[in-house]
Amino acid sequence: MWILEKTSPQQPGGLKQRVVSALLYCTGEMQQLHTHMQDTFFPLQLAVCCLRGISQVILLNNPLSGALILAALLLESPWQALLGMLGLLASTFTAVILGQDCEEISTGLHGFNGMLVALLMGVFSSAGDWYWWLLLPACLGGAATTFLSSSLAPVLGCWDLPVSVFPFNTIIVLYLACTGTSNPYFPNYPAQPPGTPESTNHTQLHVPKLLQGVVLGVGQIFACETVGPSLLILAAVFLFSPILAVYALLGSGISTMAGLSMSVQHKFLYSGLSGFNGALGCMAVGVFYIISWRTHLLSIANALLSAYTDIALSNLLGVVGLPASSWAATLTSALVLLLTGKNLKEYRIPTGKVTSPEQNLRSHQQWSAANTNATDVVFT
Repeated sequence: MWILEKTSPQQPGGLKQRVVSALLYCTGEMQQLHTHMQDTFFPLQLAVCCLRGISQVILLNNPLSGALILAALLLESPWQALLGMLGLLASTFTAVILGQDCEEISTGLHGFNGMLVALLMGVFSSAGDWYWWLLLPACLGGAATTFLSSSLAPVLGCWDLPVSVFPFNTIIVLYLACTGTSNPYFPNYPAQPPGTPESTNHTQLHVPKLLQGVVLGVGQIFACETVGPSLLILAAVFLFSPILAVYALLGSGISTMAGLSMSVQHKFLYSGLSGFNGALGCMAVGVFYIISWRTHLLSIANALLSAYTDIALSNLLGVVGLPASSWAATLTSALVLLLTGKNLKEYRIPTGKVTSPEQNLRSHQQWSAANTNATDVVFT
């Protein structure tokens, strides 16, 4: 880990140094904990696996980040948190039954799609909280994401693309299209197109709410609509990677401005619904590319592209009452990862070797320094 190299465990140090070392240990991927957990009891392994799965929703791989996000979900809605955990467990156990790679399961890669599906089922359900019948589709939807993820992985792997949230986006649209708004057992709210004309009484822009919407754009990745849980989620991102936290806010802000330029309804701007796709698009570049001025511009471009694509898809699908969810960020990020330009290709990180942006940057610098030294030796 890049952070552990900054500490000096061989020196006794004082209380302050030990506290700083403990804090730094909790950042990044916590690889030491991952190695240690392989020899512990299965319930502990499962708990850490689920926490990593929660954090994988937002491109993280840190159990403490997952714990912060779970706390945010509980603060937002205990019912939503229950549904999300049920979907995560269903998809994880399905991966175990199917015999998926143990390393992928332990890092939560087979759980986050199931969690998102269950969360969105609860968000769009018009039956209210604690509607126990909803546990059934939450389990089935979570399991279905693992089947779809296992099928897509070999296909997308040919282009070195991650499965990402393709399964979640597919399953949730199919579920909402099947049940509809008048289903007697699983009724849902129809999704509203953001391009619907604003009433004359709400045309004036409220700047403080607009700034608040930028923060809520990060929380809306987990369907959180209040500031407190959104700040907890942002803190979870910062714990894993400060660079990624900056990218999350940057992408949400850019996406919100894009929504403002297209005159979307103000409630979409204030609630963060206009910002979360841009946040995901910007973060995707930060994770899968080495940070440089070129990739920084690419992250901004991807946030804009995700924002405008989301507005188009939301207006299109909203006609039939379906949400665009995170299709925009998923599709545009896949296109960005397929770029073959020489100046960008050398910064692209293989999907299987992705870590935190800080670790990616440090590894790239060490590799460049080693190659420079080797060249010097040859020519002298």
